[in-house]
Amino acid sequence: QVQLVESGGGLVQAGGSLRLSCAASGLSFSWYTMGWFRQAPGKERELVAAVNYSGGSTYYPDSVKGRFTISRDNAKSTVYLQMNSLKPEDTAVYYCAADRNMRIRTTAHQYDYWGQGTQVTVSS
Repeated sequence: QVQLVESGGGLVQAGGSLRLSCAASGLSFSWYTMGWFRQAPGKERELVAAVNYSGGSTYYPDSVKGRFTISRDNAKSTVYLQMNSLKPEDTAVYYCAADRNMRIRTTAHQYDYWGQGTQVTVSS
């Protein structure tokens, strides 16, 4: 079955950096768009980064643009999220997701598979 396993979350001070990883198995990884979503308590799940199947196209909302970088290694079936200049408002559970559509889509319900999530906490 399909598994997406995130790692790399933790506690960091404001201004610091974290790198999240998501290892995928059970799917043809190079055919999927991959996304990183986050969900804070009481808030909706939001897309913070996405990369298309080849890695040639990426998407970031304005809230993280210039601070977050998504990348993928199709040979390792892994997607990464480098997060720099972290702010307390970045605190959330971060989820990796896979969309069998080769073009980037931005809505959570359009993604087919999800990881279990990893907590990121940014202290002020």
